[in-house]
Amino acid sequence: MLRLLFLGDIIGEPGRSAVIASVPKWRTERGVDFVIVNGENAAAGRGITPKISIDLLRCGVAVITSGDHIWDQREIVPYFDTEPRLLRPLNYPAGTPGNGSIVLDTAKGKIAVVNVQGRTFMQPPLENPFLAMDKEIARLREQTPVIFVDVHAETTSEKIAMGRFLDGRVSAVVGTHTHTQTADDQVFPGGTAFLCDAGMCGPSESCLGREIEPIIQRFLTGRPVMYPVARGPVKLQGALIEIDETTGKALKIERVAELFVPAQ
Repeated sequence: MLRLLFLGDIIGEPGRSAVIASVPKWRTERGVDFVIVNGENAAAGRGITPKISIDLLRCGVAVITSGDHIWDQREIVPYFDTEPRLLRPLNYPAGTPGNGSIVLDTAKGKIAVVNVQGRTFMQPPLENPFLAMDKEIARLREQTPVIFVDVHAETTSEKIAMGRFLDGRVSAVVGTHTHTQTADDQVFPGGTAFLCDAGMCGPSESCLGREIEPIIQRFLTGRPVMYPVARGPVKLQGALIEIDETTGKALKIERVAELFVPAQ
């Protein structure tokens, strides 16, 4: 049995510090075999840098997924040529730097990870994620039945549809982007684990990881404001999934939701 941990969107320094401190402990104390995180908001709440990527990989993270903020830090573009374990969404046009999937050899066999971005209410609108995934999953299944999918999308309907579309063909489909964990963790009839949104790894006293007051002012005035990353205790959210590494079918999925209090 393979125990796979996926953690939702990392928000700025508070989120990444909590993840870096927690991942080694989870691996040893909970028998986690493989860790994936969404890091697209890890750099001050927007994008990711090469240094942050390196720090996450060094702490025991196997693959970093992303989303619509992947290009916000300019220095990340050349970094894609040197680090295939950082993914950008699969459904960018051909020729885009980076890759949308990876297959890694592990002690439990080969594990594939795919990152895809939805189109509904998302900017920029990318290629059709369903057609892109149909082709990519067929290719990956020639190498391994164990396939994890991070679908970075705004609407629940699009993420649920993607989960149902891939049921029986991948091990798990977990959504990201909204920073709000949903309570619909389940294993679909075909053996695919599903969670509509993993949530976030960010400050608990916040508005989606950002300071509360500026966002309230934005709604009150309609004027643009800066959204600094909040501080304080961090909620670590995601999903722990048990997978039969022979068949690729999920046996169990449970939500992760824990409070991390930084050492004083």
